[in-house]
Amino acid sequence: MVYRYESEEDAFEDPGPGSDLDVLGAGPPPAAGPSPSRFPAPSLPRPNQLVLPSNQPPSAARATAPPAAPRSQVYTSARPTEPPTRRGGGRLWQVVIGGAAVLVLLALCGLGAAALLGDRDPTPGSTPTYQPNAAPSATAAPQDLDSRDTDQAPLTAKELFPGKELKLADGQPAYQVLKTQSSGSCAVAATDEVADLLVRLGCNQVVRATLRTPDGEHLVTAGLFNLTDRANAERARDRIRQLLDERQGRFRGLTAGDETDALTSAPARVGWQVKGHYLAYALVVRADGSAVKSGDTKIREVLFDMIEAHLSRGVLQRRADLGTAGQPTAVPTEGSGSQSGSGDDELPGD
Repeated sequence: MVYRYESEEDAFEDPGPGSDLDVLGAGPPPAAGPSPSRFPAPSLPRPNQLVLPSNQPPSAARATAPPAAPRSQVYTSARPTEPPTRRGGGRLWQVVIGGAAVLVLLALCGLGAAALLGDRDPTPGSTPTYQPNAAPSATAAPQDLDSRDTDQAPLTAKELFPGKELKLADGQPAYQVLKTQSSGSCAVAATDEVADLLVRLGCNQVVRATLRTPDGEHLVTAGLFNLTDRANAERARDRIRQLLDERQGRFRGLTAGDETDALTSAPARVGWQVKGHYLAYALVVRADGSAVKSGDTKIREVLFDMIEAHLSRGVLQRRADLGTAGQPTAVPTEGSGSQSGSGDDELPGD
């Protein structure tokens, strides 16, 4: 520790001179009145038949002409019959237009059915379909632990150590909680220059407890110092190592009866870490008071359990998750060291 389309109607054109139509139609202009139908009307009776002028001489024409009939007026149909429909192109367009109408009708029916189904209430007891883009339900935003301005609730011993046992994971043996303490004076948990440093950097509370390891061979005092902001917590972290190395102060252990005196007299292994505006620490000694070895893996395990697993990932992360502000803190930094026993006086309880 210190550890992103073309209508094809027959066109009627004015015939030019010399055309067949011009020959057949030669002669004086027709009398006023309805013009003869351009197309024959076979369904209508034809009482009189018009005879086109021939090329015979006028005298012969008069000799062969029948006696004049009583004057009567000949009528012809003034309504032209419909031009014959071109079966190929017309039928094709009928099929195309009909097919498009069917598609439009089907589309309208489908939209109507979808609207009706959408308005129906879901079947009681049915499970709603999961929508990956749906907005999540409102939950509490993470608490910003970087300052007491955004994290104003004080720590409590019950928040850090709620019971007589501390189990970090299911299936693992529990630490025995021997004693807890909450104080508004950070000096009770440190001595000399270390205590003065914490006070100068705005520490106004310390909550700690003494525990026995599951195997009974080690004792540990662990807790949190409450500083003004993250910057001051980091200053404390960086300065503490130097003070310990120069023996200008130390962390104090919290005794809990005669069997825990080693916390104040025996050489200890200590570790500390910053998360938000808190400085988490732990002090470990052997229960029998004997010297600790720097490579003792058991002591390193205890330091990790207390500082990283319990205080940082457990207590402080839970406080952040249940808060109301909005910024998570960065990855915490770590520190560790050792201190020799100093025969500190026993500290008061809760």
